[in-house]
Amino acid sequence: MGVVKSREQLTCYHCGEQCQTSSIQAAEKQFCCEGCRMVYQLLNQNGLCDYYSLNDKPGINQRQTTRKDKFNFLEDTTIQQKLIHFSSEERMHVTFYLPAIHCSSCLYLLENLHKIDPGILSARVNFTRKEVDIAFDHRKISLRRVAELLTSIGYEPYISLNDLQQYKPRPKKTMVYQLGIAGFCFANIMLLSFPEYLGLEGQELQLQGAFRILNFILALPVFFYCALPFFNSGWKGLRAGYLNIDAPIALAVLVTYARSVYEVVSGTGAGYFDSMSGIVFFMLAGRVLQDKTYEQLSFDRDFTAYFPIAVSVVKDRLKVPTPLPELKTGDTLLIHNDELIPCDGILTRGKAFIDYSFVTGESMPVRKEMGEIVYAGGRQTGGNIEVLVVREVSQSYLTRLWSKDELKGKKDSVRHPFTDLISRYFTYIVLTIAFLGALYWWDADASKVWNVVTAVLIVACPCALLLSTTFTNGNILRILGRNGFYLRNAQTIENIAGVDHIIFDKTGTLTTTSQQEIEYNGVPLSALQQHAAAAISAQSNHPLSKAVAQFFNYTGQAEVTDFRELTGQGVQGYAFGQQVSLGSRQFVSGKEGQDTGTRVFVAFGGKLFGYFSIRNQYRQAAPPLVRVLSQRYGLSVASGDNASSRPQLEALFNKNATLLFEQKPADKLHYVQELQEQGQTVMMIGDGLNDAGALQQSDVGIAIAEDSNNFTPASDAILEASQLSNLPKFIRLCKVNKRIVLTSFVVSILYNLVGLFFAVQGMLSPLVAAILMPASSLSILLITFGSSNLVARWWKL
Repeated sequence: MGVVKSREQLTCYHCGEQCQTSSIQAAEKQFCCEGCRMVYQLLNQNGLCDYYSLNDKPGINQRQTTRKDKFNFLEDTTIQQKLIHFSSEERMHVTFYLPAIHCSSCLYLLENLHKIDPGILSARVNFTRKEVDIAFDHRKISLRRVAELLTSIGYEPYISLNDLQQYKPRPKKTMVYQLGIAGFCFANIMLLSFPEYLGLEGQELQLQGAFRILNFILALPVFFYCALPFFNSGWKGLRAGYLNIDAPIALAVLVTYARSVYEVVSGTGAGYFDSMSGIVFFMLAGRVLQDKTYEQLSFDRDFTAYFPIAVSVVKDRLKVPTPLPELKTGDTLLIHNDELIPCDGILTRGKAFIDYSFVTGESMPVRKEMGEIVYAGGRQTGGNIEVLVVREVSQSYLTRLWSKDELKGKKDSVRHPFTDLISRYFTYIVLTIAFLGALYWWDADASKVWNVVTAVLIVACPCALLLSTTFTNGNILRILGRNGFYLRNAQTIENIAGVDHIIFDKTGTLTTTSQQEIEYNGVPLSALQQHAAAAISAQSNHPLSKAVAQFFNYTGQAEVTDFRELTGQGVQGYAFGQQVSLGSRQFVSGKEGQDTGTRVFVAFGGKLFGYFSIRNQYRQAAPPLVRVLSQRYGLSVASGDNASSRPQLEALFNKNATLLFEQKPADKLHYVQELQEQGQTVMMIGDGLNDAGALQQSDVGIAIAEDSNNFTPASDAILEASQLSNLPKFIRLCKVNKRIVLTSFVVSILYNLVGLFFAVQGMLSPLVAAILMPASSLSILLITFGSSNLVARWWKL
């Protein structure tokens, strides 16, 4: 009988995780695995150990080893041409997405790659996008070797089928340039207008004409380039028969510019170039802030970002890396552990244990025997298998599923912001005031009609409404993003505020994929038996074996002998003098049986003792989240899993909630449509490809991600899983957004009333306009930023 050892907790010098053994050391430092030690030794040899001084234990654990031939496909010239974005006789440039980038130490190490391999010429990290641009001398180091070098130091590139696409959208910077030019012109026009404000006398009057011409020149790029977004948007709205908020703003800019040009050319005045450029500048500033996107995130990813770029095809007993688009029916694919199956096929060799959770929502891996069909999208979690392709990638179940029009989830109508509705009535009121003013002055003094009409349009421009909207939206987007909730655009804020029904996916959304709930049923196990079972299960990388090992929370060390693992069946071995078998009922007891749910049976000395019942663990945030949301919203669960979890969900949700199981992607989408037809505004929260159609059809689709840079289906928002508990606060903040906009708009109306008072009397001077416009804009800024920040701080966001 063995003895259970206890020891002091040791942490890895490289990654900081707990060490299971004290035998892996280097330079008197402790490591959790050989992989971490190898990375340390490599960095130490190349003088890069400052990596460890910038952050405490910055590495990622290297327990999962990468196949040596994993990047063979990078020797294929077709793939190289797709990935390389610059090539000459001396150098090549490539950009890799590195999910492991997370701190300044990563940046330091990656930008010093040339110290590890002289074939690397330079490396530049885009931290927010988690990308590295590498220039390398292809005569000294190959593209494959570059990928392997990154992998060896813990930054394995993620290369997907999506990378074969030639066109990659880049961030739009046109509006930033327009903002910069408008700001420059606005500041200089204001400076040159001061003599007009203060009055010129004597010889200084000679400068008046020169100042006005300079202002006219400075206003040209503002009108013809910087104001284009408002002209384009307003024109598109009118062509569609819809009066959006940009239409009256474009009209105000046009009238202001036309009147100003007339006054300068006719010598009757200085015009309002300062007001016009100020309107454009502040409008653009608000829009740039609102349109700030999270460039490192993608809200439009499809299944190609989930698929590998190439796979091994067995030809004449050789493994040939083959790009996915070139796979043909009849090819035999070699699928390794943790690799994705890219085509529908028949299992011809090995035993498959396939995780379909991301595609179908099934919570546990499915076992497949030779001769059975396996579908694209599943991830093999056992040993190597061979699959005979029966349908190419373009014809596979997953591709056809994604390509179905009904699953593309087109929303029936485009929602217009509530500000558009306000601006429509606002515009009618302004036009009415201008018309009445013109009527009055036509009778009293016809020479003032033109001045009054243009002054009213200038002063009553709804720029304050647009300013309050864009600045509030921009700040709310910033606050939400700071808290791990990233929205596609500002309209999503308004959509979230209007939601009245929320649908949850179960697997990966309410439950976590990284932890399981485990319950032991059977003959009570002694402490020694528990340690023996933990020691045996710890030898396997299978998810269920890992779950059993974690269940015992065993940190001791034991000598394991005669260990063997039969793929898809179980594991056996000796530990602490005990012969332990863990696995399926048939493997452990030799008997068939019908079992519900996922079970791992355990036997000692050939005698069956019991089984571990394993199911996904609900997130800690789930119970309080459901309790709060159920008070205000209708709730539903649409799960692709079977109904075995119904008791847990019924305990979690109240009796009014709708619980749906074994929901296929089309079922989820149709359920969303059904609720919408009943007049409900629906929010769908999911994480997998099986939720993609419902996410797009819903009024607000939110993808849950353990890491915001991981793959998520197309959605309106991405929510970090750790922030799920804050969802009620996020919804409330979106509701407050509308109130802040209306409040600031009311304040701006007061400024407009003052301006209109002068305008309808034909007394609007450049000085009054110059004071009112920036005063109004600054007030809006203070109200929007101050109010939204105050609310966020009050709710601890």
